[in-house]
Parts: sequence; C-alpha cells; structure tokens
Amino acid sequence: MSVTANAQVDDHAHDDHEHHHKQTFVTKYIFSQDHKMISRQYLITGLIMGALGIAMSIMFRMQLAWPGESFGIFEAFLGKWAPEGVMDADVYLALVTIHGTLMVFFVLTQGLSGTFSNLLIPLQIGARDMASGFLNMVSYWLFFLSSIIMISSLFVEAGPAAAGWTIYPPLSALPMAQPGSGMGMTLWLVSMAIFIASSLMGSLNYVVTVINLRTKGMSMTRLPLTIWAFFVTAIIGIISFPVLLSAALLLIMDRSFGTSFFLSDIFIQGEVLHYQGGSPVLYEHLFWFLGHPEVYIVILPAMGIVSEVMAVNARKPIFGYRAMIASILAIAFLSTIVWGHHMFISGMNPFLGSVFTFTTLLIAIPSAVKAFNWITTLWKGNLQLNPAMLYSIGMVSTFITGGLTGIILGDSTLDINVHDTYFVIAHFHLVMGISALYGMFAGIYHWFPTMFEGKMMNKNLGYVHFWITAVGSYGIFFPMHFVGMAGVPRRYYENTAFPMFDELTDIQVLMTVFAIITAGAQLIFVFNFVRSIFYGKIGPKNPWKATTLEWTTPQEHIHGNWPGAIPEVHRWAYDYSKVDENDEYIIPGQDFVPQTVPLQKDEEELQH
Repeated sequence: MSVTANAQVDDHAHDDHEHHHKQTFVTKYIFSQDHKMISRQYLITGLIMGALGIAMSIMFRMQLAWPGESFGIFEAFLGKWAPEGVMDADVYLALVTIHGTLMVFFVLTQGLSGTFSNLLIPLQIGARDMASGFLNMVSYWLFFLSSIIMISSLFVEAGPAAAGWTIYPPLSALPMAQPGSGMGMTLWLVSMAIFIASSLMGSLNYVVTVINLRTKGMSMTRLPLTIWAFFVTAIIGIISFPVLLSAALLLIMDRSFGTSFFLSDIFIQGEVLHYQGGSPVLYEHLFWFLGHPEVYIVILPAMGIVSEVMAVNARKPIFGYRAMIASILAIAFLSTIVWGHHMFISGMNPFLGSVFTFTTLLIAIPSAVKAFNWITTLWKGNLQLNPAMLYSIGMVSTFITGGLTGIILGDSTLDINVHDTYFVIAHFHLVMGISALYGMFAGIYHWFPTMFEGKMMNKNLGYVHFWITAVGSYGIFFPMHFVGMAGVPRRYYENTAFPMFDELTDIQVLMTVFAIITAGAQLIFVFNFVRSIFYGKIGPKNPWKATTLEWTTPQEHIHGNWPGAIPEVHRWAYDYSKVDENDEYIIPGQDFVPQTVPLQKDEEELQH
C-alpha cells in the first residue's frame, strides 16, 4: 500500500472514530458493521445453539441408557412427544437430526469460523476492518435468521426434521414418509439455504480482506497460521457450499413441485408412487461433496488457533511454518476428492472405492505433518499451562486418537463392517467435534481480552472446565468404539429387540453418565464467560506476551482498530526466545520480538 493510500485510510479511520461516538445502541450493538462486534454476535449465537445441541444430546443419551423409562425432564421439554415422560420414537430421530445440524453447522462452522475469522483477520493482518462491513453485517443477520428458522422447526405440529443430519431421501423428499418429513423438514431446508448464503458472503469477505488489505510489510509468509487457516477455510467454503445449496433446492423441488431428482420406484403401503428416474445416491454425492470438506471447514480454524496458542505458550517459534502452510493447502485440495468414502456401501464400483480409499489415506499425511509439528513445538518449550494451552494440547490428543480410527473407516473393506455403527460416531466426534470445540475454547480463553476490552477470564475456573471436559469427552466417546465394533447401529431408538446387545447396556449407561457430567462442566464455562464480560479483571495490554498485531491495539474498542497509523510489519509472527549472536535477547528482558520491530539490517540502515 502506498504512503498516500495509507494516509487516506488513516483519515478515514479518524472519521470512523469520530462517528463511532455518535452511534446509537442499535447501530453499535445490533446492526453493527464493526468486525469485533460481529465476532461477538457470532460467538454468543453459536454458544446458545451449542447449549441447545448439548441439551438434545443429553435427552437422547438418557433414552439409550434407560430405554422406555419415564423422565419428568422429557415431559417438560418434549410435551406431547413424551407422554407420561416416555420419549416417543418419532422425536428420537428428530433430536438426533437437529443436534447434528446445530453442532456441525451452527456451532462448529459459523460459531467457530465466523467468530475468529471476524475477530482476527483484520487485527492480525493490520486492516481497519473487513473489506465490506455491510456485507459482514448481512452475513451475520442471515446466520441469525437461519438459526431462528431452524429453532422454530422444533415447534411445528408434526415435529422437526427427522432424517438424520445428512437428510437423505426418500425420508427428506416425501412429505408423507413420516411425521418428521413434513413442515419441519421444509423449514430445515429453508434454514440451510439461508445459512449457506450467509456462509458464502462471509467467506468471500474473508478472502478479499486477506488478499487486499494486509498492512505494509505483511507478506503472505509473514501471516500467522491462524490467518492461513481462516483464508483457506473460506476458499473451501466458496467451492463446496454451493453444491449443498443445489442439493437443498432440488430437494425442495422434489417435495413441493413434483420433480424426481432423488426419487424412483417408491412404494407406500403397496401403492406405487409416480416418481421415476431419480436417484437418492445422486443426493449422497451432492451432500458429501460438501460434507467432507465441511469436516475441514470445521477443523482447519481450530488447527490455526491451536498453532498460534501453542507457539505463544511454548515460548518457541512454531516448528515447520512453511510445512504447516503446505499441509493446510494439501488438506484443502485433498478434502474435495475424498467424499466417496462416506458411500462405500451405496453400491459403488469397487475400483472407484479403491480410488477413494487411496485419496482418503493420502490425506493422513498432511494431517500427520501438523500433529508432528505441534508435538515438536511443545518439545523442550517453556510451557505456560494456562487454560488456552491445555485446550490446545487436548486438541492434539483428540485429533490423533480420532484420526487413527479414520484409517479404518477410510479403507473400503474395513469400513463396510462398521459403517453406520457407533464406531463412526466415536470417530467423527473425536476427530472433528471435540477437537474443533477444544480449538474454540482455546481461542475464547486466549483472545477473550481482545474481544472484551482487556478483561480476563478466571484461570482457576478454566482449569476445572478443562479437566472435567477432557476426562468426560473420552469417557463418552472412547467406549463408543467398542460398542460400534460389537455391531450396535447408530440412530436406533432402542436396541431391546436385539438380545445380543443386552450386555452392552451398562456401557450405554456409563457413556450417558459421562455425557451428563461433561454437559454440567459447560455451565462452569458459561458462568466464567458471562461473569468475566461484566466483572473480569483488566489484564495487561499483551497478557500472553505475543508477537502479533492484535495486541498492539488499544484495549478500549474503536472502529478502525488503531487510533493513528496502522503499524508496519518487519518480521514473521513467531519470533519467540529470539537471541542475537551474543546469546542475549534482542529486546532486553523480553523473550519475544513483536512483528512491528524492525529486523537488525533495518535498524542499522535507520542508524545510518
């Protein structure tokens, strides 16, 4: 950027700053175009959706542990769907469906990526705001609208969508198939169409901002790994989300306009329906072409956050910076050519299955590169074990343990034996769900002072939250592998019809008890989060002694981020424990060098 352009940007920022004081409550807190406020909106909305998703999981886990038992909590929350406190079979699949939808899309996609992409992209690249503040605001409000529509589907007469979170036809394409195929399913599809529009607007904004608005000296190889992760995640979303939009629109046409994209040879009570020529397998291809990149849309931001938090708290440069970037790019490419491993039992040609097996096992290489680099970053580091660091280390643990089972599921011959069993649930909850949540928690604890004017979360409550969550998560999902290998199918309301599974009921009870305890631990987090917003102690300006630009901004939020000129960047983001030729810290008494400090060569030129 030229000096003139910089001056114009700074003048504009001062105008924004003056205007900021005249803003009303509505323009400042509700219809805000400030990326920092929008990140808070995404975070709080995502946390509310997460609470609903967890509540649903507790209810269907109780049904699995104690099938047919009467619970007052069921009657209180489910009403007519739990007569005398006994859960109705129709609502069980609906709870599973909405739980999966909320957690994958509304919490882990927008709650994680929407929050931290908005917060960190302008701050870490040295920009006043997003490329388009208006588009950013519209993106959030479409997300909020889709959230409201999804929640409203819980209250329709016939019940919410009930075809699993993947919404396979014909259950999703025939309104008369079951109670959960009616209005609730239509609302699900409308909600997802709006959600995808929101996601695309956000992603385009992120990409344009990273490419065009970097401050002077911020080359692509000086970007923190967080920005690389958000940038590549946005690109994956732009490529793959429109495919799910097409699937949703075609499903709406099948449901409402008599088309037959996904239906053929359908019989209901012996009567032949007029649908012909379509294929539900076509829908599977469209869904999983988004569905597998979606796994990385969820996990890549968490990987970026963990890389940053780990380098800061190990007081070491991140190991293999360029290899980490290469692995992010490799994961992005490979994630778009592995979707078929979700469809090994769909009648796929065995040769095509072998191709998908090969590409699936190939994606383990860049994933392993990241895991080894994280471990090497920790090796002999001066570890600061605060809650953010604990969650980062926990994320590496769950990513490795969950990823190992992915090798089994990625092999077509092995996958057939455990497909659609609890083994699959154990795998993706560890490798994607828990790992991404750990990344989200690490980000919240680490950047809470940036989000909320320098206030700090309570560290001791953070420790309690981490240890109960870490033990509880493994307590829920580790035994699930063995239940799955025993053949217990997923999405079944109860397994009492299969005597061979009776001896596994105690394991279901154990997992449910862990689930209830882990859900309770999240109340500690919510208390800490809300209390810290209002009563948290003000910490130092750079509490973690980090090198990146977001810690150079004033603690009180201004629209424009920096009151004067935007700082220039002279070095990469990971100069920790940096010493000169005399083995002394470059900045005396300080084991890190901010990105804004000139390189030695520049310092010499300045002196001359």
